[in-house]
Amino acid sequence: MSRLARTSLWVAILVVGVGWVAWLARVEIVLLGVGILVNVANPVAPSGEVEWSQPPPRTSLPPRSEGPPNVVLIVTDDLGWNDISLNGGVGNSTVPTPNIDSIAREGVNLVQGYAGSATCAPSRAALITGRYGTRFGFEFTPVLPGMMPIITMIRNAHRTDGPPNILDVGDDVDDEVAALGLPPSEITLAELLKDQGYYTAHIGKWHLGRGEGMMPLEQGFDDSLLMLGGMYAREDDPDVVDARQGFDPIDRFLWHATQFASSFNGGAAFELPTYMTDAYSSQAVQVIERNRYRPFFLYLAYFAPHNPLQARRQPPHVGRHVCARG
Repeated sequence: MSRLARTSLWVAILVVGVGWVAWLARVEIVLLGVGILVNVANPVAPSGEVEWSQPPPRTSLPPRSEGPPNVVLIVTDDLGWNDISLNGGVGNSTVPTPNIDSIAREGVNLVQGYAGSATCAPSRAALITGRYGTRFGFEFTPVLPGMMPIITMIRNAHRTDGPPNILDVGDDVDDEVAALGLPPSEITLAELLKDQGYYTAHIGKWHLGRGEGMMPLEQGFDDSLLMLGGMYAREDDPDVVDARQGFDPIDRFLWHATQFASSFNGGAAFELPTYMTDAYSSQAVQVIERNRYRPFFLYLAYFAPHNPLQARRQPPHVGRHVCARG
């Protein structure tokens, strides 16, 4: 065999080898590309300041004993009924929830309530409007553009003999679902209370659309500290435990497609100064203290315990083994 022929053979083998490796790693290559595109298209600045609206002078306000009650609506994301220790707690209350339990014990615990929908965003729309999402065309959860085809590709690359995946939807509905949101014509709790003289503030997740007229400031809120990305902290944060769910296509997508980012009143994206749940809690306390002499409505929409799963290294008994499937 001539030298040229041997060289050509080795080149052919190399090309085939690279192609074979690329085919095997196609999912990771696509996910890596998604992460790069997201970070380039959506730069995130270091921790920024949050300046809530200045309340009127206390002397100009009526005594709080004579005014309407304040309203604080706290929402958790993907929290199961038996995830809290009051209702038994998963794993014999390995992770106790005394503060959540105290709300039920010291107040009213409604044990026969039902969600307005079996999926995320439509149930939020029902909660914030008092109407079923089916009444105004909001029946599905909006997803990031291109998310469904990538998730389907991940699932097909690691297909098992398990039950069919409910995420099998056609590519033609992907853009349509991504554009879903709460129509501006709907009356929200914030709009209703604002008309009654309330100051209205939103903190955390929205997921009710980002189209024209759909954002918090356009749906009755005076201020909004908006969750832009689903990471609870930076991936390299030494005080945080990451738990990647390799068996879950959605989880694998989110680890690459989401960021540790928030924005205030429509401004630029910035990182929170600490773990997301703690940061939002701290800001909620500021809103309450700042507006304690006037009626206010605070919509505090936590992302926890939705994935991607990241937890602080406290309490001490929670280690890397928690949720470490896959």
